Amino acid sequence: MKSTKPLYKAVDPYGIIIAFVMIFIWFFSLFTLLIWDISYANPLVYLTILLQTHLYTGLFITAHDAMHGSVSKNRKWNTLIGWITSMLFAFNFYDRLLVKHHEHHRFVASDKDPDFHESGKFWPWYWSFIKKYTTLKQLILMTITLQLLRLVFPLDNLLLFWIFPGILSTFQLFYFGTYVPHKDGHDHDNKHHSSSLEKNHIWAFLSCYFFGYHYEHHDAPGVPWWRLWKVKQ
Repeated sequence: MKSTKPLYKAVDPYGIIIAFVMIFIWFFSLFTLLIWDISYANPLVYLTILLQTHLYTGLFITAHDAMHGSVSKNRKWNTLIGWITSMLFAFNFYDRLLVKHHEHHRFVASDKDPDFHESGKFWPWYWSFIKKYTTLKQLILMTITLQLLRLVFPLDNLLLFWIFPGILSTFQLFYFGTYVPHKDGHDHDNKHHSSSLEKNHIWAFLSCYFFGYHYEHHDAPGVPWWRLWKVKQ
Protein backbone atom coordinates (compact mmCIF):
# COMPACT_ATOMS: atom_id res chain seq x y z
CA MET A 1 0.00 0.00 0.00
CA LYS A 2 2.95 2.35 0.54
CA SER A 3 3.45 2.96 -3.18
CA THR A 4 -0.21 3.98 -3.72
CA LYS A 5 -0.33 6.73 -1.09
CA PRO A 6 0.68 9.53 -3.52
CA LEU A 7 -2.45 8.74 -5.55
CA TYR A 8 -4.67 9.96 -2.76
CA LYS A 9 -2.90 13.21 -1.95
CA ALA A 10 -4.30 16.48 -3.27
CA VAL A 11 -2.18 18.17 -5.94
CA ASP A 12 -3.63 21.65 -5.35
CA PRO A 13 -2.19 24.18 -4.92
CA TYR A 14 1.25 22.56 -5.24
CA GLY A 15 0.85 21.50 -8.87
CA ILE A 16 -0.05 25.01 -10.02
CA ILE A 17 2.75 26.59 -8.01
CA ILE A 18 5.36 24.12 -9.30
CA ALA A 19 4.12 24.59 -12.88
CA PHE A 20 4.41 28.38 -12.73
CA VAL A 21 7.81 28.17 -11.03
CA MET A 22 8.95 25.94 -13.90
CA ILE A 23 7.64 28.41 -16.48
CA PHE A 24 9.23 31.37 -14.66
CA ILE A 25 12.64 29.68 -14.35
CA TRP A 26 12.56 28.78 -18.05
CA PHE A 27 11.66 32.35 -19.06
CA PHE A 28 14.18 33.95 -16.69
CA SER A 29 16.98 31.62 -17.79
CA LEU A 30 16.18 32.09 -21.47
CA PHE A 31 16.01 35.89 -21.25
CA THR A 32 19.27 36.04 -19.30
CA LEU A 33 21.00 33.85 -21.86
CA LEU A 34 19.60 35.75 -24.84
CA ILE A 35 21.18 39.00 -23.65
CA TRP A 36 24.47 37.34 -22.65
CA ASP A 37 27.59 38.44 -24.51
CA ILE A 38 28.77 34.92 -25.25
CA SER A 39 32.21 33.58 -26.03
CA TYR A 40 32.50 30.14 -27.59
CA ALA A 41 35.68 29.60 -25.58
CA ASN A 42 33.69 29.84 -22.35
CA PRO A 43 32.71 26.35 -21.10
CA LEU A 44 29.71 27.87 -19.31
CA VAL A 45 28.09 28.36 -22.71
CA TYR A 46 27.83 24.61 -23.17
CA LEU A 47 26.74 23.96 -19.60
CA THR A 48 23.93 26.48 -19.97
CA ILE A 49 22.79 24.77 -23.18
CA LEU A 50 22.37 21.60 -21.11
CA LEU A 51 20.53 23.58 -18.43
CA GLN A 52 18.14 25.05 -21.00
CA THR A 53 17.59 21.58 -22.45
CA HIS A 54 16.60 20.27 -19.04
CA LEU A 55 14.26 23.22 -18.47
CA TYR A 56 12.67 22.65 -21.90
CA THR A 57 12.07 19.05 -20.90
CA GLY A 58 10.47 20.32 -17.69
CA LEU A 59 8.01 22.37 -19.73
CA PHE A 60 6.91 19.29 -21.65
CA ILE A 61 6.73 17.17 -18.51
CA THR A 62 4.44 19.82 -17.00
CA ALA A 63 2.23 19.69 -20.10
CA HIS A 64 2.26 15.91 -19.79
CA ASP A 65 1.08 16.15 -16.18
CA ALA A 66 -1.76 18.36 -17.36
CA MET A 67 -2.76 15.64 -19.82
CA HIS A 68 -3.29 13.39 -16.80
CA GLY A 69 -5.09 16.07 -14.80
CA SER A 70 -2.31 16.14 -12.23
CA VAL A 71 -1.35 19.82 -12.37
CA SER A 72 -4.66 20.85 -10.82
CA LYS A 73 -8.03 19.27 -10.19
CA ASN A 74 -9.53 22.54 -11.39
CA ARG A 75 -10.06 21.66 -15.04
CA LYS A 76 -9.68 25.25 -16.30
CA TRP A 77 -6.36 25.80 -14.53
CA ASN A 78 -5.11 22.37 -15.54
CA THR A 79 -5.97 22.93 -19.21
CA LEU A 80 -4.59 26.49 -19.23
CA ILE A 81 -1.23 25.37 -17.88
CA GLY A 82 -1.24 22.46 -20.33
CA TRP A 83 -1.75 24.87 -23.21
CA ILE A 84 0.88 27.35 -22.01
CA THR A 85 3.62 24.76 -21.51
CA SER A 86 2.77 22.94 -24.75
CA MET A 87 2.96 26.15 -26.77
CA LEU A 88 6.23 27.18 -25.15
CA PHE A 89 7.62 23.82 -26.25
CA ALA A 90 7.91 24.65 -29.97
CA PHE A 91 4.23 25.59 -30.40
CA ASN A 92 2.79 22.17 -29.71
CA PHE A 93 -0.99 22.16 -29.54
CA TYR A 94 -2.22 20.73 -26.27
CA ASP A 95 -5.47 19.24 -27.59
CA ARG A 96 -3.58 17.26 -30.24
CA LEU A 97 -1.00 16.01 -27.74
CA LEU A 98 -3.75 15.05 -25.30
CA VAL A 99 -5.42 12.68 -27.76
CA LYS A 100 -2.18 11.01 -28.85
CA HIS A 101 -0.85 10.59 -25.33
CA HIS A 102 -3.97 8.86 -24.08
CA GLU A 103 -3.83 6.58 -27.12
CA HIS A 104 -0.31 5.67 -26.00
CA HIS A 105 -1.53 4.73 -22.53
CA ARG A 106 -4.53 2.83 -23.85
CA PHE A 107 -2.70 0.87 -26.56
CA VAL A 108 0.86 0.75 -25.20
CA ALA A 109 3.36 -1.15 -27.38
CA SER A 110 0.77 -2.04 -30.03
CA ASP A 111 0.12 -0.96 -33.60
CA LYS A 112 -2.39 1.57 -32.23
CA ASP A 113 0.21 3.16 -29.97
CA PRO A 114 1.38 6.41 -31.67
CA ASP A 115 4.62 6.34 -29.63
CA PHE A 116 5.63 2.79 -30.49
CA HIS A 117 7.77 1.58 -33.40
CA GLU A 118 7.97 -2.10 -34.27
CA SER A 119 11.60 -1.87 -35.40
CA GLY A 120 12.83 -1.19 -31.87
CA LYS A 121 15.69 0.76 -33.49
CA PHE A 122 16.57 4.18 -32.16
CA TRP A 123 16.86 6.31 -35.29
CA PRO A 124 13.86 4.99 -37.28
CA TRP A 125 11.78 5.22 -34.12
CA TYR A 126 12.96 8.76 -33.31
CA TRP A 127 12.25 9.91 -36.86
CA SER A 128 8.77 8.38 -36.69
CA PHE A 129 8.24 10.03 -33.29
CA ILE A 130 9.25 13.47 -34.58
CA LYS A 131 7.08 13.20 -37.70
CA LYS A 132 4.03 12.33 -35.64
CA TYR A 133 4.50 15.21 -33.22
CA THR A 134 5.71 17.96 -35.57
CA THR A 135 3.33 19.83 -37.85
CA LEU A 136 3.75 22.39 -40.62
CA LYS A 137 1.89 24.91 -38.48
CA GLN A 138 4.49 24.54 -35.73
CA LEU A 139 7.38 25.05 -38.16
CA ILE A 140 5.76 28.17 -39.58
CA LEU A 141 5.14 29.62 -36.12
CA MET A 142 8.71 28.83 -35.04
CA THR A 143 10.12 30.49 -38.17
CA ILE A 144 8.03 33.63 -37.75
CA THR A 145 8.90 33.86 -34.05
CA LEU A 146 12.61 33.42 -34.77
CA GLN A 147 12.55 36.24 -37.30
CA LEU A 148 10.77 38.53 -34.85
CA LEU A 149 13.11 37.69 -31.99
CA ARG A 150 16.10 38.39 -34.24
CA LEU A 151 15.06 42.03 -34.20
CA VAL A 152 15.78 42.11 -30.47
CA PHE A 153 18.30 39.36 -29.65
CA PRO A 154 21.50 38.08 -31.35
CA LEU A 155 20.91 35.18 -33.70
CA ASP A 156 23.72 33.12 -32.14
CA ASN A 157 22.06 33.36 -28.73
CA LEU A 158 18.67 32.41 -30.15
CA LEU A 159 20.10 29.36 -31.87
CA LEU A 160 22.17 28.25 -28.88
CA PHE A 161 19.66 28.83 -26.10
CA TRP A 162 16.23 28.72 -27.72
CA ILE A 163 16.37 26.49 -30.81
CA PHE A 164 19.14 24.01 -30.02
CA PRO A 165 18.00 23.12 -26.47
CA GLY A 166 14.50 22.50 -27.79
CA ILE A 167 15.89 19.99 -30.28
CA LEU A 168 18.10 18.33 -27.65
CA SER A 169 15.10 18.10 -25.36
CA THR A 170 13.24 15.97 -27.90
CA PHE A 171 16.10 13.47 -27.68
CA GLN A 172 15.97 13.54 -23.88
CA LEU A 173 12.22 13.02 -23.81
CA PHE A 174 12.29 10.35 -26.49
CA TYR A 175 15.25 8.38 -25.15
CA PHE A 176 14.34 8.29 -21.46
CA GLY A 177 10.58 8.58 -21.73
CA THR A 178 9.77 6.41 -24.75
CA TYR A 179 12.64 4.45 -26.27
CA VAL A 180 14.28 2.89 -23.21
CA PRO A 181 11.03 2.04 -21.38
CA HIS A 182 9.27 0.58 -24.44
CA LYS A 183 11.94 -0.66 -26.85
CA ASP A 184 11.35 -4.25 -25.73
CA GLY A 185 7.63 -3.73 -25.31
CA HIS A 186 6.54 -7.18 -26.40
CA ASP A 187 9.13 -8.82 -24.16
CA HIS A 188 8.18 -7.09 -20.92
CA ASP A 189 6.18 -9.56 -18.88
CA ASN A 190 3.98 -6.95 -17.22
CA LYS A 191 0.61 -5.37 -17.93
CA HIS A 192 2.13 -2.07 -19.07
CA HIS A 193 4.76 -3.53 -21.42
CA SER A 194 7.24 -1.13 -19.86
CA SER A 195 10.60 -1.27 -18.17
CA SER A 196 11.76 1.03 -15.40
CA LEU A 197 15.00 2.57 -14.17
CA GLU A 198 16.66 1.08 -11.15
CA LYS A 199 15.93 3.15 -8.05
CA ASN A 200 18.20 6.20 -8.14
CA HIS A 201 16.25 9.38 -7.53
CA ILE A 202 19.07 11.78 -8.44
CA TRP A 203 19.66 10.17 -11.84
CA ALA A 204 15.93 9.70 -12.38
CA PHE A 205 15.37 13.44 -11.93
CA LEU A 206 18.35 14.56 -14.00
CA SER A 207 17.60 12.18 -16.85
CA CYS A 208 13.90 13.00 -17.33
CA TYR A 209 12.09 14.27 -14.22
CA PHE A 210 11.57 10.74 -12.86
CA PHE A 211 9.93 9.44 -16.04
CA GLY A 212 12.58 6.77 -16.29
CA TYR A 213 10.40 5.21 -13.58
CA HIS A 214 8.14 4.41 -16.46
CA TYR A 215 6.34 1.32 -15.30
CA GLU A 216 5.38 3.28 -12.20
CA HIS A 217 4.04 6.12 -14.35
CA HIS A 218 1.85 3.76 -16.36
CA ASP A 219 0.70 2.10 -13.18
CA ALA A 220 -0.13 5.43 -11.51
CA PRO A 221 -0.61 7.96 -14.35
CA GLY A 222 -2.34 10.47 -12.08
CA VAL A 223 0.78 10.99 -9.95
CA PRO A 224 2.61 14.22 -10.94
CA TRP A 225 6.28 14.14 -11.83
CA TRP A 226 7.34 15.68 -8.54
CA ARG A 227 5.75 12.78 -6.60
CA LEU A 228 6.53 9.96 -9.00
CA TRP A 229 9.67 9.03 -7.08
CA LYS A 230 7.46 8.08 -4.12
CA VAL A 231 5.75 5.41 -6.20
CA LYS A 232 9.04 3.67 -6.94
CA GLN A 233 9.37 0.58 -4.76
